[in-house]
Amino acid sequence: MREGHGNHGPQEDPPPRPRRIGLLLTVAVLAFTIDLISKTIVVATLSHRPPVRLLDGLLTLRMLRNSGAAFSIGTSLTVVFTLIAVTVIISILRTSRRLRSLPWAITLGLLLGGATGNLGDRLFRSPGPLRGHVVDWIQLPHFAVFNVADSSIVCGGVLAVLLAARGVRLDGTRDLPRTTPQDAPAAGGSST
Repeated sequence: MREGHGNHGPQEDPPPRPRRIGLLLTVAVLAFTIDLISKTIVVATLSHRPPVRLLDGLLTLRMLRNSGAAFSIGTSLTVVFTLIAVTVIISILRTSRRLRSLPWAITLGLLLGGATGNLGDRLFRSPGPLRGHVVDWIQLPHFAVFNVADSSIVCGGVLAVLLAARGVRLDGTRDLPRTTPQDAPAAGGSST
């Protein structure tokens, strides 16, 4: 309890914000499910077809198997990317214990769902466990081929940068703006 001001008596500390683990997991499961369903459909329908151009070439559906990271970087490092994904997933789950921010729950849910979606490919697709190739299938003009999991990771990453820049913490509080010497009141009273 805190001491109150005036005649209002003691004030109660505000109740803690609710934990947002359920929202994080819901967003993650949704992103993972959409990614898995889309990859399943793509493998079944586009495996032996030429690319499908839509919207006058603005969107092309093209199935590729990617052994590397985004933009096919590090194609010989599939096992390393698998271990990085596992580390990211564990870090997000550990961090979620402190999570009380709605925007951070959505952000971390997107990152978790995307990382889990691509990890599933690395674990269960050919050529074998820890070496599986990720199914990519969405292509925009002058851009690499990607998937729903990649989109979730990118959106989560952008949101994380924006939230950090705005000073939003995992617990839902905000960083106080830093004061500079010019912002501090002059010693000795007012200047009139």
